[in-house]
Amino acid sequence: MSDAVTHRAGQVHEFRGLRTADHVFTVPLRPAEPEGETLEVFAREYGPAGLSDEQRNELPWLLFFQGGPGFPGNRWTSLSGWAKAATEHFRVLMLDQRGTGLSSPVEAKTLAARGDAAAQAEYLSHFRHDSIVADAEAIRTALGIDRWSIFGQSFGGWCSLAYLSLAPAALREVLITGGLAPLHGSPDRVYRATYSRMEARNREYFAWYPEDRVLVNRIAAHLREVPEFLPRGERLTVERFQMLGMYLGGNTRVDSLHYLLEKAFIQTPEGERLSDWFLAQLPAYLDFAANPLYAAIHESIYAQEAATDWSSWRVLQEFPQFSPDAEDVLLTGEMIQPWLFDQDPSLRPLKEVAELIAAKQDWPRVFDRDVLTTNTVPVAAAVYADDVFVDRELSLETASSVRGLKSWVTPDFHHDGIADDGEAIFRRLLAMARSGDGPAA
Repeated sequence: MSDAVTHRAGQVHEFRGLRTADHVFTVPLRPAEPEGETLEVFAREYGPAGLSDEQRNELPWLLFFQGGPGFPGNRWTSLSGWAKAATEHFRVLMLDQRGTGLSSPVEAKTLAARGDAAAQAEYLSHFRHDSIVADAEAIRTALGIDRWSIFGQSFGGWCSLAYLSLAPAALREVLITGGLAPLHGSPDRVYRATYSRMEARNREYFAWYPEDRVLVNRIAAHLREVPEFLPRGERLTVERFQMLGMYLGGNTRVDSLHYLLEKAFIQTPEGERLSDWFLAQLPAYLDFAANPLYAAIHESIYAQEAATDWSSWRVLQEFPQFSPDAEDVLLTGEMIQPWLFDQDPSLRPLKEVAELIAAKQDWPRVFDRDVLTTNTVPVAAAVYADDVFVDRELSLETASSVRGLKSWVTPDFHHDGIADDGEAIFRRLLAMARSGDGPAA
């Protein structure tokens, strides 16, 4: 272990049958410069309460990579869902990926201390999956773990594939849900696929709730004519309203979107307006104050040895049906567009930084296809057939490039499957990874 990597054990708590133990690590900001600037990375260990030290130490470790980029690890308050299944077999380490949660968090206020926009962009270039894997390796060594299992959800799948490429000898088995990243090619092909899937998902949603087809058009027409303002004072635009398509990435969240929209309008002495209740709900999906890192580096996770050049925005021009001026307005989703750095007050200070990141050409190649095609680590992945964020066909292309990967293609879940029935999904993937037969159908 490098002298730059240190480990400090934190507080231990037990409640409702759950035991948590905090860990703080000091790791290099730039993994290639172990003696240079450092970051603090936080992780929380979860397991059942009541075990002796000997019983706990006999359990193997499982590291969880959260979705994102830019989101912290889950804060569990009980052992339910996939947590219940995982802690029957493992000591689970929940990582706050660098820049999130308690791991040297990135906010506009903290980035300002880095210097000018160029210095801030250079700093953020070290917050992708290759750097997160380097942190994981430093943590594994610091904890004295020989090999461990990993579980990656969404962007966590990017981290898992990067780990398989960069340090496969550290891994016992790999589980992935909704996160088989494309191994090569331009991000343009990703967005062409996901815009098509998002259009289909819109049609499906409006077929279930035809009254919402009318209502979405009505809200869009209203926003074109009447100024409505979000809680922090900025005007709500049609294109920002369209971002509510984030709801379409889940099963139950589709119904939640319906319940949100049904309370959009209220009658006032000045006429029909959007209700304060409705406007107060929108920042949860339309505001990046809590996670600016997601917006700043989201497209860069697709970049290998080339600039993204605002791929999602360029490709959007091929899909006029998503125009905010369309007769039947469609909802978009997680695509990050350059105008967002003008419209979201929390992102305005990062506008020049985001432009530099979009123009960056020299992103390293993270996924090593030669290593993956000779992989010997057991890998099982859930591929959601109608996932609007991670395309099925691109996922299966990746699956075919990882030797021994067993894929389970299912139409029963969407991108948030582990929130829907995480216990069953985790158990199935673990059994697949540990079975000796061929790939699952």
